[in-house]
Amino acid sequence: MRALFALLLFGSAPLLAETMTSTDVSDVSVTIYRDPNRTQGAMDAKWPGGYALISETRTIRIPAGESIVRFEGVAEGMLPETAIVTGLPKGVREKNRDARLISPSGLVDAYLKRAVHLRRTNAKTGKVVEQDAIIKAGPNGGVILTTSDGVEALGCSGLPERMLYSGVPGDLSSKPTLSVLTSSVRETTATVQLTYMAQGFDWSANYVAQMDETGKRMGLFAWLTVANGGVQSFKNARMQVVAGQPKKEANAAPLATPDPGLHLKCWPMDITSTHPRYDFSRLPWGQQFLRTRAATSYAADCEDCDIIVTAQRREENLQSVPIAVAAITAQQEDLGDLKLYRVPIRVTVAAQSQKQVAMLNQPDAQFDRFYVVNVGDGDENPSAMPFLLRSKNVKEKGLGLPLPAGGVALFEPVAGNSLFAGEDDMSDLAIGEDVEIKVGQSPDVQWSIEQVREGDRRQSWRVTITNARAVPIRAEIIIPYELANKPKGLERGRGGWKLPVEVAANDSTTLDYTLKLDQDR
Repeated sequence: MRALFALLLFGSAPLLAETMTSTDVSDVSVTIYRDPNRTQGAMDAKWPGGYALISETRTIRIPAGESIVRFEGVAEGMLPETAIVTGLPKGVREKNRDARLISPSGLVDAYLKRAVHLRRTNAKTGKVVEQDAIIKAGPNGGVILTTSDGVEALGCSGLPERMLYSGVPGDLSSKPTLSVLTSSVRETTATVQLTYMAQGFDWSANYVAQMDETGKRMGLFAWLTVANGGVQSFKNARMQVVAGQPKKEANAAPLATPDPGLHLKCWPMDITSTHPRYDFSRLPWGQQFLRTRAATSYAADCEDCDIIVTAQRREENLQSVPIAVAAITAQQEDLGDLKLYRVPIRVTVAAQSQKQVAMLNQPDAQFDRFYVVNVGDGDENPSAMPFLLRSKNVKEKGLGLPLPAGGVALFEPVAGNSLFAGEDDMSDLAIGEDVEIKVGQSPDVQWSIEQVREGDRRQSWRVTITNARAVPIRAEIIIPYELANKPKGLERGRGGWKLPVEVAANDSTTLDYTLKLDQDR
């Protein structure tokens, strides 16, 4: 069997090539890169769109002559064209990513035209009947058997039945496998380094921001959240993640993994139990439905999901801003123009699960609250003004460190309780850049806009802002048009002209501006 497998897998390999299987990994490093198409916000943990660079150290016996070395337990999303194997006596002649895994359909496929054993039990009498059979077709579309009674479909006899196999074929593995063909002049034990890239990983920062009673200072804490969407775990691994956007060309789509399930079909007899299930994948929304159901199932079955939890304390000098006391925090390093965050201890990157490690903790970040509107979004009816928190990523503001992309959840104190106030997505921010967190809308601050005059070459407009809060507010009016007059304090900003306005507590103010019409330009 092994010789036949060697001939089929490696056409140039000698028939006597011995197969060696490597299952034990003495050391593993997992470096995770973000989804190249995601520039801000949190990842989709159900379908990680990033990738990882995985490096494994294995020790294996290499026989004299030609041999096939099977590396079991590689990542399911492995890109075989990126695999590098070092440490073999004479290098690698050929390599192959084995897609055939042990599964109900995999066993049927491996036993096509071969003998199996059927065991059937009569539900009424309990009598067990056993007979041999030959698998003639399957597994797609059902399994057809030939027995001493003729040709029949598996699962259609009406009796509980099992199909028994004489053994597991040598080319089926319980884990994703990479095979390589190598040779050696003598038998030896080699320490081999296997390095490759794999899809199905991702990571993002998840920020938790807690405002203090003044609304100007916050404790900013961030989790480093990692997701492994594959079926293979990496235990006791050295883990690091890379922030930034390295240039990466699109890889060829990997071959579709064979369906592991065995779908038995019988001739419809107009009863519910004999009709096949409807194929949801044929519907426009069917693929997403099946993915969501599978992801939910994975989450429910996850036995190795773990989160490194931190404690919290409160300090009076920070006016009740929570500070996370992390036992373990990822350490930031430079990687050229990118940033690398290294977890200082070994961790398990579990299959189909997430892991969180403390990433940063800035207990005294200073933010200013601004109410910002674009005049193109308003009308004569008063409406709540959107507001945001703004700061600069510098030490003087309690920040001054790279802030990787992720989601931000903001909490504010109300009557002694910390309540959710809003959330926003954040892109990568370097030191010195502006930081903005869009929170929501305030019903206490209303605004409206009306046209007060129109001429042949001018239009005059008035913005009214009403502040029902007990504290003054600062607002910014964005005007994305060409102005005929330039009010004092006007600045050119993102989206158009930016005019700052201050409104006293329990007061209102108006702002007039004039636009140039097209024919005047």
